[in-house]
Amino acid sequence: MKLTLYPCHLPLEHMFTISRESKAIQPSMIVELTLDGISGFGEAPDDPYYGTSLDTLATALTRAEPILADYEFGSPSELWNRLHPALSDAPFALSALDIAVNDLFARLKNQPLYANWHLSWENTPPSSYTIGIDELDVMIRKLNERPNWPVYKIKLGTNRDLEIIRELRNHTNATFRVDANCGWSAEETISNSKALAELGVEFIEQPLPRESDDSDHKRVFNESGLPIVADESCQTESDVERCHDMFHGINVKLCKCGGLTPAVRMLKKARSLGMKTMLGCMVESSVGISATAHLTPLLDYADLDGAVLIAKDPATGIRVDDGQINLTDPPGSGAQLRPDVLADLHA
Repeated sequence: MKLTLYPCHLPLEHMFTISRESKAIQPSMIVELTLDGISGFGEAPDDPYYGTSLDTLATALTRAEPILADYEFGSPSELWNRLHPALSDAPFALSALDIAVNDLFARLKNQPLYANWHLSWENTPPSSYTIGIDELDVMIRKLNERPNWPVYKIKLGTNRDLEIIRELRNHTNATFRVDANCGWSAEETISNSKALAELGVEFIEQPLPRESDDSDHKRVFNESGLPIVADESCQTESDVERCHDMFHGINVKLCKCGGLTPAVRMLKKARSLGMKTMLGCMVESSVGISATAHLTPLLDYADLDGAVLIAKDPATGIRVDDGQINLTDPPGSGAQLRPDVLADLHA
């Protein structure tokens, strides 16, 4: 298999702010794996919070080239097992390759990507639309620019969190989900949860820092007025079992766990434990979002608006229309590169 890397800078439609950072540009690495004239595509974003940059991604991906060159193509899970020892310290790079391998496998078999796991495209949940932290009038404007989405995910972690939700609630009857990105204490979470429940919030995502004591997580789990969904606390397969008695659900992100292959195992494990399942994303192009979307049959909740948040997409693929996830006809993930746009965004 031939590996080609496309480092790029994705311009965002709006400045995107969460409790720990703001950005107007999202660096991302798109990868292409080619075999017998057919290509599969994957993607991983740059994320300093997780120690990942375009340079570290390129270094890790290059490290995998000998494994890819020598591999006689079998199942994607077999290749993941070979790549994992070499990239155990680089889950974002491993994820990009695993996405591309799964996409390539499906295209070679002329089937949709979800068929790799014998899934059927039915009863899929809608995606939420994310509104980052900003001045209140800007957050209201962002909501009004996307008025028909059934679910909005509101980033919180400020000194005016309840005011934000109260004001946004005046502009829509849609479901709200809130994400504090580790910005609250246990006391704040329990207190806020009561008021948020009355404001039509469905659940709270990762209110406490990952490194908080288990006793704090368990206290919130038992006393919160809303379900609590793990994000930063559930990054890899081994985290699912640990989260079972501290969270009501998990939000899996491919780049954190190492790709589609482990994500499927995590989602199935969570469901076996009676937990709610969710797939999230970073700000990324239609390459990453298109692949991730093929796991929605395994989900209770979806947050797959990453490509909607960018102003210039270097790929086409699945469409998220007012929250509805619509697949495209081509096999695999359905993603296709736009070479002219990709060249403009080259990092």
